[in-house]
Amino acid sequence: MVVEVLDYRIDRRSGVATYLQIVQQTEHALRLGLLRPGDRLPTAKEVVAATAVNPNTVLKAYRELERRGLVAPRPGLGTFVLRSLAHQEAAADSPLRAELADWASRARSAGLGRDDVEALVASVVDEEYQARPQGGAQAQEGNQ
Repeated sequence: MVVEVLDYRIDRRSGVATYLQIVQQTEHALRLGLLRPGDRLPTAKEVVAATAVNPNTVLKAYRELERRGLVAPRPGLGTFVLRSLAHQEAAADSPLRAELADWASRARSAGLGRDDVEALVASVVDEEYQARPQGGAQAQEGNQ
């Protein structure tokens, strides 16, 4: 299945290399369950048309995803997802997501902008995971 929900957005002012933005956004989609094993990523040509990035940049991102064991190319067919990073607790219908959506709505109503919310969430997440690091594979998976 070709994934229609994966819409790469490149922020040229972010300071993050373009290929890494593609890798991060793909991993994000894998974590949220938007991409599943067997799904086909957009072709390099499709990504180039949508984002105006160099085709080699897209191929570099896809090679990095392949190196991480997340996707595999099939010559003549495209690049396909091998495994998911999704957790049930992060699914669209999960109670945690509903609580977070409610909180984000309250933050917006309180006048916080997107950058304010992102900074606040990053700060709290950093504090939480530094204070009580998870053990085992989950901690390593979360640090990739």
